Amino acid sequence: MSLPSIARFAAVSFASAALLVFSDAQAQPKNRSDCETSFKPQVGQSGKDVVWVPTPDELVDKMLRMAKTTAQDYVIDLGAGDGKIAIAAAKSFGANSLGIEYNPEMVKLANCMVQVEGVGSKTKIIQGDIFKEDFTKANIVTMYLLPELNLCVRHRILGMRPGTRVTSHQFTMGDWSPDETAEFDYRTAYLWIVPAKVAGTWALKDNSGLQATVALNQNFQKVSGEATQGGAKQPLVGATLRGDQLTFAFNDDKGVTRTFNGTVKANEVSGTLHAAGGAESRVTGSLQGGARPAQWAQMAAGCERFYK
Repeated sequence: MSLPSIARFAAVSFASAALLVFSDAQAQPKNRSDCETSFKPQVGQSGKDVVWVPTPDELVDKMLRMAKTTAQDYVIDLGAGDGKIAIAAAKSFGANSLGIEYNPEMVKLANCMVQVEGVGSKTKIIQGDIFKEDFTKANIVTMYLLPELNLCVRHRILGMRPGTRVTSHQFTMGDWSPDETAEFDYRTAYLWIVPAKVAGTWALKDNSGLQATVALNQNFQKVSGEATQGGAKQPLVGATLRGDQLTFAFNDDKGVTRTFNGTVKANEVSGTLHAAGGAESRVTGSLQGGARPAQWAQMAAGCERFYK
């Protein structure tokens, strides 16, 4: 090939390459309108078990703040729709996030919006059924479903790691009372903290030689019971459970009020015992004979059909 021919060939090749780069740049979506070129969702459109209604941006932010979302968290959104909540978790809070959405057209739109918002390294939306996909690796679960659907994923959520935060737009989870609620523009956001399972009899001892037996009853995060120490049996006062953090007070055999604050890890507990007057000691304890069955954590009646 002669030099002029080589020059013409190089010029044509460079022009073709430039045109290809330009075309690829043009093809990259820049906004929601670009993403909706092939599919534009309509408010109220039918889904598998729900209709699509987007959560307002302000409420999304409130839900994620209630859950105390940080860059160390992994957020999974059940019924992700256009990906709004998963995207906000990554973009506004730095969290890694995953959205589970049944409608494949919504999944395509949501992943397009992930690219538009520049969070592709942190966020992904997958096509799947929330009753079949595994979301147990999350430490924050978000959802805007329907009361029955909330109720029918509840037992799976209650089986997750204690301390997992769960937030829902508008709908509750039956008789599992929320730990917090917030209002925005006539809409409600709810927050639950997955509780440790603590029902049973605990043997406690501190580093000063005090020993006590504490019998705990539990219904979700609500706990009650009694303490036995030195032959004296007293009801627990102010018993609370938030995730794996357990607190209660009782009067010992000398009538001194002692307050326990500790962390539950499976069948073990550790923390501090503070006596009225200022004395404080380290406490450890173990669950005797295993945990009692947690009926409140079982699948709700009528939910089996979602898992077939």
